[in-house]
This record gives sequence, C-alpha cells and structure tokens, in this order.
Amino acid sequence: MTNLLTVDHIEVAYDQVILAVRDVSLAVPPGAIVAVLGANGAGKSTVFKAISGLIRAEHGAVRKGRILYDGADITAAEPAALVRRGLVQVLEGRHCFAQLTVEDNLLAGGFARSRSRADIQAALEGIYAWFPRLKARRATAAGYLSGGEQQMVALGRALMTAPKLVLLDEPSMGLAPQVVDEIFDIVHRLRQRDGTSFLVAEQNTVAALRHADHAYVLENGRVAARGTAREFAERDVREYYLGGAA
Repeated sequence: MTNLLTVDHIEVAYDQVILAVRDVSLAVPPGAIVAVLGANGAGKSTVFKAISGLIRAEHGAVRKGRILYDGADITAAEPAALVRRGLVQVLEGRHCFAQLTVEDNLLAGGFARSRSRADIQAALEGIYAWFPRLKARRATAAGYLSGGEQQMVALGRALMTAPKLVLLDEPSMGLAPQVVDEIFDIVHRLRQRDGTSFLVAEQNTVAALRHADHAYVLENGRVAARGTAREFAERDVREYYLGGAA
C-alpha cells in the first residue's frame, strides 16, 4: 500500500543555523491515525510545519531529505497549494480569529478550497452535525469561547477544506479530559466515515494511543522509537520524554 504521506530523512534548520530536526522519517498510510509523541521542544511542531510548508514563515527550511504527499514531492510546496490538495494543519494553540464569529471562522476554511456557495453551506452543516455546540454558538465571537470550543472551531475550520490529511498539533493542550476524549472520538469517527487521515502531535500519550494506529516518539529532534499504537500502549515510553515523569 502506498503511503499518503512520507517524510524521508528530513533535516530542518531555522535561520540556516539552528538545527531543530535531523534525520526524521515517518509515514501516514491512507485512512490512518498516526501519533507523534514527545515532550515540548522535541521537534513535533517543526516537523508538522515542514510538512505543511508553514516552516518558511518562521525563517526555517528543510535542508535535507524530502516530503512526499499523495505521490508528489511537496518539500518546497506553498501552504495554500497544499490546502487545495487536501493537506491542512491545525496549529498548536488553536489560533482562531478572535473577533470573528464561530460561523465566520468556519467559513474561512471553506473559502480556502474555492468551493461553490452550495458546497460550502453543505460543508458547514456537516461541521455543525459533528459539533452541535458550535451551531448553538454560531453567532458568538470566537474569542469568547472556552478552550475546548475554540479547539472545535479550529478543527472544524480545517475540515471545511475537505482534507485528505489533517495535521493536528497538540489538540489536548489545556483542555479537560472529557473535552479531549470528545475531540479524539470525533477524529476517530471521521476516519471511519470519510477515510480522513490524521497525523497527531501529542504529549498526552493515553489519549493519542487510544485512537492511533501507529506512533513515533521524537526526542531532541530525532525519532527515538516507532511502532504500532498497541505496542506503545504495552510499554513505558516515558523514558523518551518528560524526563521519565508520570
């Protein structure tokens, strides 16, 4: 089976000097949920931004290796072009447009794919079906939402682009366990219903491994371990991050 995404021995540096990631390889099969685990600063966000093309906005660059998506080399592709091809990133920290309403935040994702108004409206109703709480608050400015609701807006906005692959960076950060479970349950059901693939960066290993098929652990910008989620769930991966703390 051909992978939807292949990261092939990439090295990423900022300002041509600061080496953040070295010799990282990973793969996402079609319709899979793949977890990237590791402590804060391990390189997870750098890898994600290298894949989505957003790394260049932070004066970073892929200096070695290559990134393949849907059969094509996207190492130097522009972020907007990748969104149109079905690859979208949900950034760490959610990054909603605080002054815009929930609905306007979601519509921003629909317009990114240059779809017809009828398609956008149908996609919007689909998001409200997944997130009924957002429909109830559709006219509320996003800045007044709870952290969990903002995460739902950020994920919903990404889903409005009709993606094949979603890069979901630290979705559990700062959220209550019940909200985390709700978001991961939606990710799982989206994979089952639509075949959407997810690459999820997480420090919350329990939540990530409960739904993932495969997992990688990053440590100091390198892949320290890889395997199936079941294999990781049966072993102690704390030695690779958080200093072995619980």
